[in-house]
Amino acid sequence: MSSGSHDVLVIGAGLGGMSAALRLAALGYRVALMAKKGLEESSSAHAQGGIAAAIGAGDSPALHVDDTLTAGAGLCHRDAVEWVASRAPACIRWLEDQGVRFTHTRDGAALHLTREGGHSHRRIVHAADMSGRAIIAALAARVRADANITLLGNQIAVDLITAAKLGADGGNRCLGAYALDRGSGRVVTHPARAVVLATGGASKTYLYTTNPDTSTGDGIAMAWRAGCRVANLEFVQFHPTCLYHPQAKSFLISEAVRGEGGRLLLPDGRRFMQDHDPRGELASRDIVARAIDYEMKRGGFEYVWLDISHRPAEDILAHFPNIAARCREFGIDITRQPIPVVPAAHYSCGGVMTDLHGATDLRGLYAVGECSFTGLHGANRLASNSLLECAVFGAAAAERITGDLAALPALARQLPAWDESRVTDPDEQVIVSHNWDELRRFMWNYVGIVRTNKRLERARHRVTLLQEEIAEFYGNFRITNDLVELRNLALVAELTIRSALSRHESRGLHFNRDHPQTLPDAGARDTILTP
Repeated sequence: MSSGSHDVLVIGAGLGGMSAALRLAALGYRVALMAKKGLEESSSAHAQGGIAAAIGAGDSPALHVDDTLTAGAGLCHRDAVEWVASRAPACIRWLEDQGVRFTHTRDGAALHLTREGGHSHRRIVHAADMSGRAIIAALAARVRADANITLLGNQIAVDLITAAKLGADGGNRCLGAYALDRGSGRVVTHPARAVVLATGGASKTYLYTTNPDTSTGDGIAMAWRAGCRVANLEFVQFHPTCLYHPQAKSFLISEAVRGEGGRLLLPDGRRFMQDHDPRGELASRDIVARAIDYEMKRGGFEYVWLDISHRPAEDILAHFPNIAARCREFGIDITRQPIPVVPAAHYSCGGVMTDLHGATDLRGLYAVGECSFTGLHGANRLASNSLLECAVFGAAAAERITGDLAALPALARQLPAWDESRVTDPDEQVIVSHNWDELRRFMWNYVGIVRTNKRLERARHRVTLLQEEIAEFYGNFRITNDLVELRNLALVAELTIRSALSRHESRGLHFNRDHPQTLPDAGARDTILTP
């Protein structure tokens, strides 16, 4: 079954995907926007903190660049950092033009700016503590009203279609994608002259994560299978503060809580971050997450406390209404009580290699946002640079595609339909769920915040066995959503393990007890894997 051809197929409906789609549609291109669930279910929608932009008094893009480079621990690409920081103010203006209502100062004269770990100035533009929801809601309304955008809801991309796979002449290029309609269970063919991957990261590789169920590494895995290089997948950011409660599922406590004076405490009430970094609670995420992990293991604690109750209650409720309401559901009054928190997998700093306009190794294929590797984040992402990256590269990719489409000919042939002639219905779905659980547990235990060579080798052995089982299942049975996601997660897990084993130092988010030293900056290098 085919959906008909489009100029551009955008896979993923977070900020990166919707930004690219809206900008392309405004230029008259026919765009298909694929959402795994609905338009409001992306990782972008779950972002609480906001978007970093140097628009405040005394701040500048140059200072934003300096803070990003410091957080990135010697691996940021300066050209990418300067590219993003310089375009941040314009992206904020564009979002406001799309109807995003950011929080203003009490007198309404300016945008209210908050500060997060690793930033030297207040530069986080936000919408209370639900910035992602506000941004996505505004853009979703624009998408639904745009006649040039066709929404492909409740579909998960299965694989990219390339000229090389079809044996077509004229050089390799991306021709579209196959996608599983999650409602009907049928695979649909989506031809397109250009494809944008905006699928987010792969935090569901881990047992504990702050991200939604959509974060399954789909774009990274599909691009790798299509022949694209990936880079720096060993740098997985663990957010320091995820709500610890048996009934809470992946609820993030924003870094802005620490930015507004929140203190991290041991169960006896003692602050501990000054023992690990002179910046205390405002140290970068990698340092805070490792410090919490260390203190929990040293003391045998299940969690630590994050306390902001010393601040005026009216300020807490004004800045963090969503966090306060969510915690209240679990019997925690954050104006009077500390919040129990633990680290959890949060962000993939590596991904599909692109240039500064989102172009990948494969002609006609682009990647934006968390699934991409642009060189912006280095070995550790600076807080609130993620939504910013989505906005900047969504615009940059649209600009590049506009030029490239003139040189990309129309699709010369009808793409083949998905072949299900030699498969049957799955006989035991429990195998998929068991493999999923095993993968996430050994990734958490062996490829987590603190690593060793022995743990990584164990993980490599386990993932190899798992992939053999998945390949057999994939080859013999009709695909399901869970099988597609498991196949992608296992591949990204393998690439993450290979990347971690090849880095013989500790840097940023990658800490290996067998290689605790950090090489001199002159020896700093990206980990690049080639299919």
